[in-house]
Amino acid sequence: MSARLTMDGAVARLTLERPETLNALNRDVAAALEDSLGQLERSRDVSVVVLGGRGRAFCAGNDIAEMPALSSSEAEALSRRWQDLMDRFARLPQVTIAAVQGYALGGGCMLAAAQDLRIAERGAKFGLPEITFGFNPSYGIARLLDVVGGGHARELLLTGRTVDAAEALRMGLVTRVVPDGTLERAATDFAAEVARHPRGGLAATKAIVADIRAGRSGDAAQAYAAALSADPEARARIAAFVAQKKRG
Repeated sequence: MSARLTMDGAVARLTLERPETLNALNRDVAAALEDSLGQLERSRDVSVVVLGGRGRAFCAGNDIAEMPALSSSEAEALSRRWQDLMDRFARLPQVTIAAVQGYALGGGCMLAAAQDLRIAERGAKFGLPEITFGFNPSYGIARLLDVVGGGHARELLLTGRTVDAAEALRMGLVTRVVPDGTLERAATDFAAEVARHPRGGLAATKAIVADIRAGRSGDAAQAYAAALSADPEARARIAAFVAQKKRG
């Protein structure tokens, strides 16, 4: 098993399961993630997904052992496959949180950036070392530019240097930093914090942000009106709030 998906009420956990390779990404992992994304796309109960890696690292990047055997056409097809996976995470109706310990390098850094939010242990390390091997990152660059901005993204892309969690936080690559050894609890609490909100509002807000970042209008007013008129959970919460205010 290269990746494992578990669902518990409103929160799902998707875990990379190659600890012996620091959860390096290969075609088996791609297939497992594609299957998991399909399940999440069909889910009507899950509103938050926590993505993590078992063992000492979140993900050390694409499996270099797989690279020498790839033909040019195979390498291009695999890169496009990974880009499609990143895009599918962005299109999920659920809010996604990367929980990062140890290394998030290369494709692992891009996988973290593909999530909506990122929480990391203080000892986590982020970087894009592809340039040091003589090639470019083959997917995820547009998302990285969106998450951290042009200056920081270019520095990561063009220097190949590794940054710690504190610097990643200053860059905007990380949302929260927690002490080493506390990631599991902190990620669970973070997910619960988000999951207590109605699923419809979360999904609509995520979609609006994605549309605006892609240069579209986002239709925020339309989504807002639809929630007020047709979303039973939103209407119930509004009614409860109004009733509470009346009681004083």
